[in-house]
Amino acid sequence: KKEEKKEEPKAEEKPKIAISAKDVSALRKVSGAGMMDCKKALMQNEGDVDKAADWLRKKGLASADKKAGRIAAEGAIGSYVHPGSRLGVLIEVNCETDFVARGDAFKELVADLAMQVAAC
Repeated sequence: KKEEKKEEPKAEEKPKIAISAKDVSALRKVSGAGMMDCKKALMQNEGDVDKAADWLRKKGLASADKKAGRIAAEGAIGSYVHPGSRLGVLIEVNCETDFVARGDAFKELVADLAMQVAAC
């Protein structure tokens, strides 16, 4: 006969508490993080939205440090020529992937940045 392995219950750091969808939604509006990240943050911080937002911020800083060494080899070049052709700006904005560089939001960002540089 095969012996059944008895699994011991794992000791959890924090007791599980009920997290409402309303709390998750509120944290998502404040932080802009994903739904599961917000739920995990609320579980880690006993349902406190303010503490969970701080926890997500610290987690975001840690992930930003990981991304700091990446090379941004893709991007776009934007231009702005002021009416009357007395002032012109060329600007290069880099990103990590060509998928991002081809997006409408990125192109709009490059155009807006060029115009802002010209305004300074």
